[in-house]
Amino acid sequence: MSVCPICQKPSDKQHRPFCSKRCADIDLGRWLTEGYVVPARPTAEEDEEE
Repeated sequence: MSVCPICQKPSDKQHRPFCSKRCADIDLGRWLTEGYVVPARPTAEEDEEE
């Protein structure tokens, strides 16, 4: 059984991979406030701007 990535409780089928809507909302909030970031390399356009 998988665990919730937020609170480590067992995940719920309805809210997978989270255990509840609350934990799913916490995760969404972290994405929206840039609490999580995806690393990326600068593109050629970004190199030209610098």
